[in-house]
Amino acid sequence: MDGRLRNMTSIYILRDNKMLLLYRQGGRVVNDVWVGSAGGHFEEYELNDARACVLREMQEELGIAEKDIENLHLRYVTLRRSKGELRQNYYFFADLKDSVSGEISSNEGVSRWFPLSELAFLEMPFTSKFVIEHYLNVGYKTDMIYGGIADGEKVVFTEMPEFGE
Repeated sequence: MDGRLRNMTSIYILRDNKMLLLYRQGGRVVNDVWVGSAGGHFEEYELNDARACVLREMQEELGIAEKDIENLHLRYVTLRRSKGELRQNYYFFADLKDSVSGEISSNEGVSRWFPLSELAFLEMPFTSKFVIEHYLNVGYKTDMIYGGIADGEKVVFTEMPEFGE
């Protein structure tokens, strides 16, 4: 490990007990699996602002603006070592406003709404699969932010309470 970092964001958009996912095609890092509604790599000017990154990606990939969603919250931050770099992912969740059409397409692949009960059966990137599983079992019941470390077999999550100066 030579200190190389890859910082990425994802947003999972929900409506009526369904989640919008993207079957990513032609991606540089992730390809031919179901991923968050939108997401991607930080631009240099966003390195200290994951929210700005995820909002930009959502606008670029889905044509959805911040005004079209509500309850946008950072819920998970994960770390994983892969291919000589430390991959840090910031996972946001939000609700699509009722006034916005659910007919959403992406320029990164195929967008589709899934009932929450079907998510466990989808092919997803390693860390994302554990984030979704944790969210469906624990995370949706709280407003906590969780940190997750991937160990190659699973992702171990812990609550990240705010404390200190």
